[in-house]
Amino acid sequence: MTAIAGPDGGLRCPWALATEDYIAYHDTEWGRPIHGDDALYERLCLEAFQSGLSWLTILRRREGFRSAFSGFVIAEVAAFGPADAERLLADEGIIRNRAKIEATLANAKVLAQWETGELDALIWSHAPEPGRPAPATISEVPAVTPESTALSKALKKAGIRFVGPTTAYALMQACGLVNDHLAACAARTPA
Repeated sequence: MTAIAGPDGGLRCPWALATEDYIAYHDTEWGRPIHGDDALYERLCLEAFQSGLSWLTILRRREGFRSAFSGFVIAEVAAFGPADAERLLADEGIIRNRAKIEATLANAKVLAQWETGELDALIWSHAPEPGRPAPATISEVPAVTPESTALSKALKKAGIRFVGPTTAYALMQACGLVNDHLAACAARTPA
């Protein structure tokens, strides 16, 4: 399936047209470069929470996640203790999955030991070489790449949990390491 016209007539990736939430996310965030340890930690956590669920579920609860996890400020989340974990398990504004919550807290504790910019540098070091052709159809968009597999391995080796190659690739898409907007999509080359 190629890019199709949205309600405003602009061509978009087909998945983006399912809801207004997706349209906004697609047009203003997805595939745009994101830097900064806390910002990347947030995306890493949200992609982990999305595993096995629809992205729309996460997108609609994003503000709840931000509130529950102190805006995904690594130093603040790293200070969370057992009482916070129990609070999070009872928070209806997020996905209450014990393994994902525990991974989010454990990952913050690991990342709090890193130098400023280290997470950013590690993630961005796995961006593919420039010049990758734009996908023409959805079927040309991969779920896993050699780069996402390498990123997953590097993060796991560093002690980061809940980040397999598919989650790593979704992170790469969300943070602009790759631009998987279809060739005809208006968001491919944002103004």
